Amino acid sequence: MSLRPVAIGAIAHDALVRAGGVARVLARLSASTYLTAGEEIVWLGAPGAMLHPRTILVAPAPPLPSDDVRLDVHGLAPWRPAPALAGMTMATLAARWRAVDAATLGTPGGFGALLAGRSLAFPLDGARGAAEALARACAHHDAASAAEAALALLGVGGGLTPSGDDYVGGALFARALLVPARSGDAAMWRRAADRVRAGAPARTHPIRVALLGDLAAGLSWAALHELVAALAAGAAGAARTAARRVVSLGHTSGWDTLAGVAAGLGTLGS
Repeated sequence: MSLRPVAIGAIAHDALVRAGGVARVLARLSASTYLTAGEEIVWLGAPGAMLHPRTILVAPAPPLPSDDVRLDVHGLAPWRPAPALAGMTMATLAARWRAVDAATLGTPGGFGALLAGRSLAFPLDGARGAAEALARACAHHDAASAAEAALALLGVGGGLTPSGDDYVGGALFARALLVPARSGDAAMWRRAADRVRAGAPARTHPIRVALLGDLAAGLSWAALHELVAALAAGAAGAARTAARRVVSLGHTSGWDTLAGVAAGLGTLGS
């Protein structure tokens, strides 16, 4: 089967170019179909779905009738998130994040309950200590302790993208973005992220391993990058709008990731 995407993320585009446009179905879900293109995991979504570096938007939307897919990406400009934190400090970002006021974003799910100071539901309640330890470690620029807490959270929660993975990914995303902001020791945090990525395959699903690696590299959903850009610009209204888009992701994935970002910025619980 051959498809012509209407939009594509940079990781998916580069993977398909290397693979000669050939991909194979890895998993079929109700809203998307995951593929392998060479060694990369990518996915198909419908036009209008939120972009991610691994997203391929096509019409008609999946599911596909066969396992082998050919995608024509010739001449298609891939989406790449733009850097947005030049000259920023952690203190400034933290203050601007607090101004967003998570209480205005709706009823939190998953680890998002920590943003509102609420109790975590089962089975996340048993991981509250590790989640708070990760937040404390980020606030104190303790990368080694952050990695230890992060490893304990991987695989916590159900589904294809467990809540613990999303929370850890959000924290790593924030720390990756803070490197240009000169917050903490960059090499120290890279080693911590490498340790988490190395331990992930034994603790969580391969799809989640790929997404976790992206977050640790500062790559994620378009809405999360829009949030960062709005914080960098000091645009509180735009930041709230982007944060609402983030929390719309998945069942609780958006909330989990947003809580992780707050942890990475050192603002969770403060």
